[in-house]
Amino acid sequence: MIATKAKRFKIIPYEEATIEVQVLYNETMRTLQLPYVLNWFKCQGDNATILRGNWEKLKATLIEGAVPNILKQLIIYNVSQQRGCTYCAKAHGIFADSMSSLLSSDPAFKVTDDLESPLLPNSYKTAIKVVTKAALNTGDVSDDDFAELTASGFTAKEIQELMAQADLVNMLNTIATISGIKVDSELLESEF
Repeated sequence: MIATKAKRFKIIPYEEATIEVQVLYNETMRTLQLPYVLNWFKCQGDNATILRGNWEKLKATLIEGAVPNILKQLIIYNVSQQRGCTYCAKAHGIFADSMSSLLSSDPAFKVTDDLESPLLPNSYKTAIKVVTKAALNTGDVSDDDFAELTASGFTAKEIQELMAQADLVNMLNTIATISGIKVDSELLESEF
């Protein structure tokens, strides 16, 4: 298989990756429970140092921690939508929707259809609003925003974790947008 190009970055398929990059690819697939490597990682597959650093940041910020993953996915989805990052909005929307059953037993419910849905906890709505503000307009975040998160039931540690999502989504959107990657066909095929 010949490596294909995104608009700007070379996409490195698993078969053409170095052993070091294949190890990282394997870890992303295992951790994300996917049978394929996402284009977001493959567009960094030509640089193991960058891929490793970005994967470690993503894993620590998005996968690990006390804040529910569905809330983190919704934050990334919402910021990406507002910023116009098609890849991240679509990918994280699919991931969030795959967890919709955590909020409703209705099989037709998709959490991304309405971020103001009464099925979405008010604490989630507050976190999405405040962290989106932090990602898009960092200087506009105030003590009142932190007080609102605290009043919604988030601990100081969880608030720090939420704010780390603002930083993470900026990195995710930047790489996806400047690389010109397309949404993975495998991910689109698994869409709910």
